[in-house]
Amino acid sequence: MNNYIFYDFETTGRNSSWDQIIQIGAILTDSNLKEIDRFEARSKLKPGQIPYPKAILVNKSSVYDLTKSNLSNFELINKMKDKFQSWSPALFIGYNSIAFDENFLRESLFRNLYDPYLTVTNGNKRTDLLNIIRTNHIINPNIIKIPLNDKNKPSYKLDKIAPINKIDDFNAHDATGDSIATMKLTKIIKDKNPDLWFSCLLTAKREDTNKLLEDEKIVCITESYFGKTTPYIVSLLCYHPIYKSAQCFDLKNDPNDYINLTKDTLKHFVSKSPKIIRSLPTNKSPVIINKNYFSKINEYAHLSFEELEKRSKIILSNTEFKKNIEQILLHQAEEREEMSSQQDIYFEETIYKSFPTNNEKIIMQEFHEAKWENKLKIADKFNNTKYQYFAEQIIYEEHPNVLSKETFNKINRSISNKIFSTNKEKWNTIPNAYKEIDDLRNEYDNLNDQKTLRQLEELNFLIENIEKKFQDA
Repeated sequence: MNNYIFYDFETTGRNSSWDQIIQIGAILTDSNLKEIDRFEARSKLKPGQIPYPKAILVNKSSVYDLTKSNLSNFELINKMKDKFQSWSPALFIGYNSIAFDENFLRESLFRNLYDPYLTVTNGNKRTDLLNIIRTNHIINPNIIKIPLNDKNKPSYKLDKIAPINKIDDFNAHDATGDSIATMKLTKIIKDKNPDLWFSCLLTAKREDTNKLLEDEKIVCITESYFGKTTPYIVSLLCYHPIYKSAQCFDLKNDPNDYINLTKDTLKHFVSKSPKIIRSLPTNKSPVIINKNYFSKINEYAHLSFEELEKRSKIILSNTEFKKNIEQILLHQAEEREEMSSQQDIYFEETIYKSFPTNNEKIIMQEFHEAKWENKLKIADKFNNTKYQYFAEQIIYEEHPNVLSKETFNKINRSISNKIFSTNKEKWNTIPNAYKEIDDLRNEYDNLNDQKTLRQLEELNFLIENIEKKFQDA
């Protein structure tokens, strides 16, 4: 992989299905982290988009940014797509990007009728520096300093880690600033722990990760929950029959205790905690540690490498055990799918529910190439209602005069029903935004923070204007 793309988004909230990207910062470098190009852009709010006030305070966006930026969200996503494609193939790197920024990237492309898998197709790969730093702290804690939070636990927040490692020439919670901090932390890892860095490059694509698991037989993986990262020495057992994630047997357990159990009894042990099977999503660039570092994994210090090898061979040779595990996982997945199929979901939440046919991909391309006055006619070619829905949404946001009065009013009413809801919704609502502003006012009033209080007044005024626009819809 010759080039790297460091990127970061600032958003109106944390739900990638309902919130939007408002700022993009990205830096293209060569493999030595020398900058080649840079991309920075902002967009205004989409019509009817209610931002979360606290998120706006954190990313330091002004109401002017949210309402007067030159680009619409559709234009921003187009520019981002074009720039990223022009930089490809490359390795995409963010900080907590696979859990956050990547979801916004995919969902934004999806809702704008583009292929959402830009970072893993056409030679592109992806990785996440946060996972790398967490793993590095286990095996080489002196390379990157990790600050402690107010509970005396490690804090992996970028705006805390970068300064303590003498990276302070960046604006935290600014998309370009966070991309710079990510790039400079990457350089520390790359220079001081090249073994870890280059091992992470081996798992930046699902197929490569699968091959590594199959070839190595015994590896160490990590899982992070609530800021705590735990290592597990495992052997690949099988792949999930539905989700395709790697199912790895935790070698802390003696396989002889499980391989001869009946399927019903085994199901109990698969479900209980601590788990004997660790699920590894190989499409999310997991960090995999080879046997050279096993001696640093304290949780397995009581097991010799010979014992680990013995247990691994039992797992790898027992096809009946593997078959039983696969059937248990399949049954569990079918139960979950049955439950989820009974829940109402919106088109915005269907990115992984179905995929466009080749014909639909052609129609999407036609849609983007057509003049605005012709886009609606092309959108009518979609057999799948959700793509018609997204096409109408794009036209509504960009050139509403092209829509019939009936369609325009339908979309207006839909937005109004969502944003005026008094229920607890998946998206932000006007009542919820007002409440959040009031709560934040009390907090910052006690701190006598006049600057933030003025920002909250401006946000309140913004919400009032959105309310007026849609109250008669």
